[in-house]
Formats: sequence, C-alpha cells, structure tokens
Amino acid sequence: MATAREARRVALDNRADPVFDRIGLFLAQHRLSPDPLHYAFAHRVVSNPAGVLAQSVAALTEGGIRLTARDIEKLGGQVVTAVTQPEGAEAPSATDGLVAQTQMQVEGFTDMMHAIRAETQDFGRNLAASADAMRSTDRTEDIVRLTNVMLDRVQSAEARLAAATHEAEELRLKLEEARDNARRDPLTDLPNRRAFEERFAAHMVAGEQVCLAVCDVDRFKRVNDRFGHSVGDRVLRAIAEALTTACPGHLVARYGGEEFTVLFAGITLDQAYATLDQARGIVATKRYRLRESDEPLGAVTFSAGITESQPGEFLGAVFGRADKLLYAAKDNGRNRIHRA
Repeated sequence: MATAREARRVALDNRADPVFDRIGLFLAQHRLSPDPLHYAFAHRVVSNPAGVLAQSVAALTEGGIRLTARDIEKLGGQVVTAVTQPEGAEAPSATDGLVAQTQMQVEGFTDMMHAIRAETQDFGRNLAASADAMRSTDRTEDIVRLTNVMLDRVQSAEARLAAATHEAEELRLKLEEARDNARRDPLTDLPNRRAFEERFAAHMVAGEQVCLAVCDVDRFKRVNDRFGHSVGDRVLRAIAEALTTACPGHLVARYGGEEFTVLFAGITLDQAYATLDQARGIVATKRYRLRESDEPLGAVTFSAGITESQPGEFLGAVFGRADKLLYAAKDNGRNRIHRA
C-alpha cells in the first residue's frame, strides 16, 4: 500500500493545474517570496492573461525587467515588509494607490457584469422551457413548482444586480476621489495648477471677467537654506491658510514652488485688490517660531501682482501681465501688491 507521502507526491506529479505552475514561475522570475500577499498578486496576473493587470505587468517587465515593490503597490498589490524600496526610490503616492484600486474595481465589475449576462441568458432559456411545460400540464403542483423555480432565479438575478449596482456606486466614488486628487496639491491641500487653469477656462467660456493674482513668498530660498525644507513646507501651508481664509468664495491655488494664484470672480479689481491686501497684511504681522526650538523665524511676507482679464483673453496673456506686476512689486521692496 502506498504511503501518504507517496500518494501526495503522485497527486502533485499528476496535477493538471497550469495556473499553479505559472504562479510559481512568476514568483521566481521576479524574486518574490512565496508569501500569501505575493501569491495573491501573482494569481490575479496569471489567471487573467488578457486582463488590464496582466497587460500592465507585461508592459512594465518588457525586456526581462523584474517588478519592484513600488510597481506591485502601484498596480494594487501588497508586498511583505521584507521587500524594501530601492534606495532613493519614491514611495507610491495616494493617487497612484487610488488609481490601482479603481483599476481593480473596474476589472471586478466587468467580471460581475459578464456573469450576470450569462445568468440572464440561462434564465431566459429556463423561462421559455418552463412556459412550454406549464402549457402542457394541467397539474397544479407542477405549475407551482415551476413558478417557484422561476422566482428563485429572479431573486438570484436581483441579488446579483444589487451587488453590481453597489459596485458601480463605489467605483463612481473612487473615480471622483481620483479626479479630485489629480487636481489638488498634496502639501497645502489647495487646488493645483491644473485645477486653476480649468477654472479660468470655464470663466472665459462663460464670457465672465475675472481678476487674477499671482503671489510669491518673499526670500523663500533663505528660509529653506537656513531652516530646512520641512520649515519651508510649514511656511507654504501658513500662506495657503491665510489666502484661503482671506479670500472665501474665490479659488486659491498653489501654482508651483512658492507661487500661489487667486482667481477672483464676481467682484471688481479694486475689491479683489483690497481682499488680497488684507491677506498680505495678516501674513506680514505674524511672527513665526520654530516648533522644535522656539527660535524666531522672523517675518514671512509675500508679494503679488493682480490684474483683470479682458473678454476673450487667453490665460497666458493675463497670467503674464500679473506675473510682471508681481516682479515689479518685488523690485520695489517686496511685501506689497501691484495692480493694473
């Protein structure tokens, strides 16, 4: 009689599961340990070779390149703590993770809809057969039985459709979140340059005039050089908060680096100037200190240029005019606003 070990060996030798073999090959090729997290990711790749995930992996590994931990996380997988990022590698952003999650949900939703379609087709065939059967019988119990069978199939289809509807709603919310993240600055949580440009374009399409301000932190490089980038980041967040508080109802965006933009709609240039100057005064009167040592940081100020758009004017022209006014303000002593 064969021993249990021999029986297990025979079963393994005779197994007809190519997916298992492909998973092992995948893990070996990318030097991934046989951890459940790695196995789950590999299974998703090899079990659907025509899917979006498998195609993404193929594009990343073309030419014999191995997947990195960051690649796996960006694609929605997880890595064990023993797998480390290469030195100097950038950690995956929240947006990358969200895009990967959304991609996974799209795949799952597609699979679910295919399954519902197949079930609906089966139900249609069964319903037609049941109708023929009911026409050919006079027995009440047979009609009741067939009716119950149909009701069960209807309830099953309803449950699957409810699950698909829930999945679609989750997907919609994820996509809205991804869209919002793509238009938001991660440091200050303000709208970013892309969001600012889209809003300006929307006002121009609607034929509305706006006032555009370009603001720049004065001597920001000195802050970074003396106190470090972490303190510089705090300064940028403080400016962002001051502008947002002083300009309610108007779009305040981080344009890039230490530069901010404000888009004033529905008010005159004089009103926009007064509002922005109030923010400038609030920032200039504050005296910041280092959180760690209580050492005074000194005054933090910003300069700005503000101008009003003309009908049909392109963003480049309006922004360029405001930018020239900004540098005129800096040349004239900083901590001031020029307008035109």
